[in-house]
Amino acid sequence: MTVWTDLTGLEFSVSTVDVGGVPTRSLQAGSGPPLVFLHGTSGHLDGFSRNIAAHAEHFTVHAIDMLGHGYTGKPDRPYTIPTYVEHLLGYLDACGVERAHLAGQSLGGWVAAWAAAEHPDRVRSLSLLAPGGTVAKPEVMNQIRTSTLAAVENSDPAGTRRRLKWLMAHPGTSVTDELVAIRHAIYQQPEMKRNVGNILVLQDLDVRTENLMTEERLGRIQAPTLVVWTTDDPTSEIAEGHFWADSIPGSRFELIEDAGHWPHYEQPDRFNALHLDFLLSTLP
Repeated sequence: MTVWTDLTGLEFSVSTVDVGGVPTRSLQAGSGPPLVFLHGTSGHLDGFSRNIAAHAEHFTVHAIDMLGHGYTGKPDRPYTIPTYVEHLLGYLDACGVERAHLAGQSLGGWVAAWAAAEHPDRVRSLSLLAPGGTVAKPEVMNQIRTSTLAAVENSDPAGTRRRLKWLMAHPGTSVTDELVAIRHAIYQQPEMKRNVGNILVLQDLDVRTENLMTEERLGRIQAPTLVVWTTDDPTSEIAEGHFWADSIPGSRFELIEDAGHWPHYEQPDRFNALHLDFLLSTLP
């Protein structure tokens, strides 16, 4: 399977949206209530290619490259969680979206949860796919930092492949040549090489600690919430997923077997089915 075969038969557009002067790459498809997919650290919208068509049957899907990521603009300033949220809300404003369903993976889940806690009027529902942001683990932070820097600074795609393989339960089948090529091209942009430090600022212990999702902040989330965890995530324990679910009032917890840090990508049929069941239950 490739991104193109994932999207076969689907009408979609890829455009650049001006978000306060930051050109933001956006893929849009479908019709209905707005649903925004947000990727993880150093990721890009292509990682949701296996989910867009299924969700576009019921929603207007937006998959975006977040601030400083993919082919979105890369202003030279540290990308903290409030900065990502500001960009996300600016994107919604630019698209004329008052309230959206947010689905975020890893860093994207952290950003989505912060937005839901601090701007409840903008979030219809919240889906958290192996989110980061409640703990600071030096060994994981160091792995993210060193593997990302090695991939960005090295012109050899092997570094990019190693970065992706670490995240997957089944790297032999999940880390395709196409996925490596897409991400490697993004990593080789001069703007990415200059600004990767801004992306990695959350792997600094002091900065990360200032940006963590505390139990108090999680408790302020009002939106219907789905927490999706996996059995084979190298970045976290299942107990962390339960902490998210236990801290967010009324949230629903789902565990996907045999998947790593990208449950939506490694187990798309399972994820799409349970996610749509949740989303459709939130509609009037």
